[in-house]
Amino acid sequence: MVERRGAVENLVIDSAFWRGRRVFVTGHTGFKGAWLSLMLARLSARVSGFALAPPTDPNLFTLAGVGAGLDDRRGDIRDLEALAGALEAAQPEILIHLAAQPLVRQSYAAPVETFETNVLGVVNALEAARRVKSVRAIVVVTTDKCYENREWLWAYRESDELGGRDPYSASKACAELVAQAYRKSFFEGGAAVVTARAGNVIGGGDFSPDRILPDAFRAIAAGEVLRVRAPRAVRPWQHALEPLAGYLLLAQKACEAPASCEGAWNFGPGADSERDVQSLLQRFMAPWGEAARWRIDGGEHLHEAGLLRLDAARAREMLQWRPRLSFDEAIGWTSDWYRAFAAGADMRAFTLNQIDGYLGQWTRLTSPFAERERDAAKETFHAAQGIA
Repeated sequence: MVERRGAVENLVIDSAFWRGRRVFVTGHTGFKGAWLSLMLARLSARVSGFALAPPTDPNLFTLAGVGAGLDDRRGDIRDLEALAGALEAAQPEILIHLAAQPLVRQSYAAPVETFETNVLGVVNALEAARRVKSVRAIVVVTTDKCYENREWLWAYRESDELGGRDPYSASKACAELVAQAYRKSFFEGGAAVVTARAGNVIGGGDFSPDRILPDAFRAIAAGEVLRVRAPRAVRPWQHALEPLAGYLLLAQKACEAPASCEGAWNFGPGADSERDVQSLLQRFMAPWGEAARWRIDGGEHLHEAGLLRLDAARAREMLQWRPRLSFDEAIGWTSDWYRAFAAGADMRAFTLNQIDGYLGQWTRLTSPFAERERDAAKETFHAAQGIA
């Protein structure tokens, strides 16, 4: 349960700030974009989205009915004029740029597309934002893989060297440089431009290929044995809701005190969540019983980092951001979501219940009905945990 983590009144997502706030999200049909759009809808923000069609079938955007609560616009982030037109029509105060080609292994297969989407996409988002005077804050989401990863034991800070051995990582390092250049060249004294770095997020509704838990779910559903490339590789696992809460806090801070928050921000979990892939699978698969099996895939594979940690001290101290879910809770919530999906549950209701349970621990509710709203969020979360 998450309520053990601290009193709601001491937390810092202010529902009054987000109520009616115009927010533009690129990549809203993707995994993280769908979760973020639902979070914003729960905070009563006015959300507009710009993205291609959902990248997989099934997908969270469709299953959770995300499009019902926002202005759903379709287009390619590489098309500057289409993006600029959508942004102009929405007149947002906050732009959160999530649209990307997000897969390391796909970047080896399609490097040109990866660089076009992940670098030119950021250029276009910032260029379009220059034309819209209503924009007060821009959050460009990159990844923990933007660092020059030396696989050392200590965590990377925002000031550490950027780099990238694979096309995906390199494209995200480039995105960081683009954001920095635009901030210094075109946004001084204007909208705040910040970047957010997180990685290895998990959560229900991810059906991407070559990701460990979606692959595990597909293997279980098909009655197959999951092949695992690197069971001893250590990752800092976190539920998608954790960094997304950080992005909301960062956007809020960028609007309220822009001079204090420029530059890059890490959103990574603590040491408790740094586990190897084997530990992740054991926890995820346990509720499925004998239907869940895996073995080591001994073939040759493309390079992937073995260890990468983030130092989130800046976010902890300046945003009061901290992960709310332990490793077991994050995996448990994810496993619960996939089991509910396999059982034919109403996935919009189930997903919103998880969001309510999470936001109920983060949100400072400022309406006269705060206690009632908070109690209702807890009740719906608790009801959602009763999965056979």
